[in-house]
Amino acid sequence: MHQEANRPGPQYLEDLATGYWFSEVLFTAVELDIFTHIERGGKSVEEISEILNCRPAGMERFLQALCAMGLLINYGEKYYNTGLTSEYLVAGKENYQGDSILWRKYLVSRWQDLASCLRAGGRVNYGASEEDPAQRTHRIRMYISAMDRVARTKVQEIMPFFAGLSMSGKILDVGAGSGAIAAGFLKRFPAMTATLLDLPEVLSCTQEFMQAEKLVERITFCPTNILEDWPVDTAGFDLVILSNIIHAYSEKEITGILQRASDCLKTNGLLVIHDFFLEHYPEKAALFDLNMFINTYNGKVFSCERVMQELARLNLYKTELIPLKTDTALIIAGKNKRALARLHLQPVDRLVSSIKTLGFDDVCPVSTDMVHVTDWADVKCRFGCSGYGKGHCPPNSLPPQKTRDLLKDYSRALLLKGQPPTGDFQRRVLRAEREAFKAGFHKAFVFWAGPCSLCDSCATDGKCRNTRDARPSMEGAGIDVFATVRRAGFHLEVLQDKNDFVTYFALLLLE
Repeated sequence: MHQEANRPGPQYLEDLATGYWFSEVLFTAVELDIFTHIERGGKSVEEISEILNCRPAGMERFLQALCAMGLLINYGEKYYNTGLTSEYLVAGKENYQGDSILWRKYLVSRWQDLASCLRAGGRVNYGASEEDPAQRTHRIRMYISAMDRVARTKVQEIMPFFAGLSMSGKILDVGAGSGAIAAGFLKRFPAMTATLLDLPEVLSCTQEFMQAEKLVERITFCPTNILEDWPVDTAGFDLVILSNIIHAYSEKEITGILQRASDCLKTNGLLVIHDFFLEHYPEKAALFDLNMFINTYNGKVFSCERVMQELARLNLYKTELIPLKTDTALIIAGKNKRALARLHLQPVDRLVSSIKTLGFDDVCPVSTDMVHVTDWADVKCRFGCSGYGKGHCPPNSLPPQKTRDLLKDYSRALLLKGQPPTGDFQRRVLRAEREAFKAGFHKAFVFWAGPCSLCDSCATDGKCRNTRDARPSMEGAGIDVFATVRRAGFHLEVLQDKNDFVTYFALLLLE
């Protein structure tokens, strides 16, 4: 929703305030298992009402809401699943996410304590201490099942980075949960075995999951508190996995966890850290950090920079932050730089992560076919902009036809999203261009936003004295910024008031 914050008027606030309407509709649909009932041939209002013992009048309105949310479609008298709900919300299918969604509903009551947590400086709901053994077992099973569904989708994103490798040896999955991440590696690399480390009550669930996967014969279960010494071989593992673990612990605790993980690595071994990071998907990361604040003793979401510092202290080589297409990311580290070189990492993905750390709100890979060049943009500069005639503004900028010709030599680019002050934004843009050049994109060239604001004063004769750092603006070179960024999926509107929220975009051409 962050992209909607620049809309004029209170609508964005209204959308935030009613966000729970969406989740409550989804929770109810999953609890009623509506998508499973509808999957085969669709169902009419009367049919689904009879199955669920509900009254048709209310059910029709509920189904209409699901259609409005894009979760069902209505054709004639029947309702059908969309592709999304058919794949992820039909019970029994491989990618079913219902357990994960209902775990989020379980957390709703805890979030009602947010104000109390803020006053207390931490968690206030310790209801788990009042559980009897059966309740605790049920809660743990519910949690592990939910996280298993999430992990199954994540491992599909993680494995391509190891494509083409011939891995063998031993895996250590720390805080393994259901074991889904380790299972992904075991299925891909038959010569590997795994040790799954977690609390005893968790591992009793893990064994059931691994038996269902028919992997239990290749697995050793190691009941251990992660914060205590790990009863495993030092320097004995070819792959150590920390998946969605470090966010559950404090600054001091992750220092010890990363130290033990490093100690367990063989010389050519790899450490995979998969988690939320503040630099990737910042809105979700910030909210997940609050979730840790509410629901754990001292868990938090860390920045990539903080984790990188710890890895450097341990003398480990590491990748940049590797963003997944979903809300989490990877850092992969090792004692041997050559071991990292074997990974199948896309240069653009690594560059996106590096540039995000410079302070941009978002960095979006785009095709240059999405860049819309028009003949009217520089006219708007000439008539209506006080920067006209300055150093690299029209008529001293690139004419539209030159911009079109230039784009023919490129196929890929990055849209960089940021905020004022203009000079600060432009300096970050120059650093991004430099990062791209150092990453091997020798043709890297950037168009930024607005008249050049690098120097305290601009030469009155129109001749730039800082051509090394000056760059053309997108609009000054004939690029229709509104059309271009909207094609990339960003929301952008004309400002109604001088005090409205301002968004800047730059275009970094790569290759």
